[in-house]
Amino acid sequence: MTAEKSILNWGILGAARVTEKLIPAILEAGNARLVAVASRRQGAAAEVIEKLAAGASDIEAIDDPEALLTHPDIDVIHLPMANEEHAEWALKAIAHGKHLLIEKPMALTVEDIDAITQAAKEKGVKVMEGFMYRFHPQHDAVREIIESGVIGEVRTVSTRFAFPMKPARLYRVNRPIAHGGGAMWDIGPYAVHTARLWFEDEPKAVTAVAKLNEHGADLSLSGIFDYGDGRFAQFEMSFEHARRSIYEVIGTLGGVTCHTTWQPADEIAKISWWTEAGQQETVEVPAADQFVNEIEHFSDCVLNNTDPLLSLADARANCRAIVGALQSVKEGKTIKLG
Repeated sequence: MTAEKSILNWGILGAARVTEKLIPAILEAGNARLVAVASRRQGAAAEVIEKLAAGASDIEAIDDPEALLTHPDIDVIHLPMANEEHAEWALKAIAHGKHLLIEKPMALTVEDIDAITQAAKEKGVKVMEGFMYRFHPQHDAVREIIESGVIGEVRTVSTRFAFPMKPARLYRVNRPIAHGGGAMWDIGPYAVHTARLWFEDEPKAVTAVAKLNEHGADLSLSGIFDYGDGRFAQFEMSFEHARRSIYEVIGTLGGVTCHTTWQPADEIAKISWWTEAGQQETVEVPAADQFVNEIEHFSDCVLNNTDPLLSLADARANCRAIVGALQSVKEGKTIKLG
């Protein structure tokens, strides 16, 4: 890649549902160009391009994912394959010198993330976990409120993510937790990530409970991280509840709520805060496309050799917290993380 390059060439490895957001985002991003989409399902890549990028006749449809890895014109790959396949295909892509945006979860084990981290270091490529929500400015607004001191010292965080399961999405729960199935590996990474975002250290222990289906996948899971000194983060995710994506941060003097973490691109975000002294305020944050912002950020990191907002150390810590929660469900006891 030359120093003069200002647009990054992207390829998408898989035709998962998230491409409905990512393909338009790459097309809209000012520093990205979509070169190809690959899928193992014959014709699936062409179908998704026709559906989401009908006006872009120069995008290649490839029916062999391996061919995308060796494509000479692609700089970075977006990897939205099944959760249990992320580590395998990430290592393959890195071996071919491709930068990677990997949809959450980056991998199912800490050991796999360590392997990805080492491989990326050896090949000199950028890798980031795809938490698109972090690229909406509403979360900067939440942090500004907290850092202003108006709600005092953060003591408790509560996060809840859910949507009712529809027949078309049963593939999310048709295999056991160990193979990437269930709510925790699907929407749980958001609940865990937002639970970890507002403390400066990592949790020391976790306790969790879950409802499992006949495949050994969790349909609903809830738990609590113990940060010590009376600081806790409660998290919940479910395929059996009404849709929600909310988190609340409570301090010694008040609290702040992000009402819609999965914020639609065309809606103004509203952040509410209150205090024990009776203050109440709603802050409006202009509409923003978190997917476009994510693509432009990662492209910029590659083009200018800067560090991504979401580090590999953060991906490791999130995986460690998830694995601990799932171990707590399996063993029926509190798991120490420190």
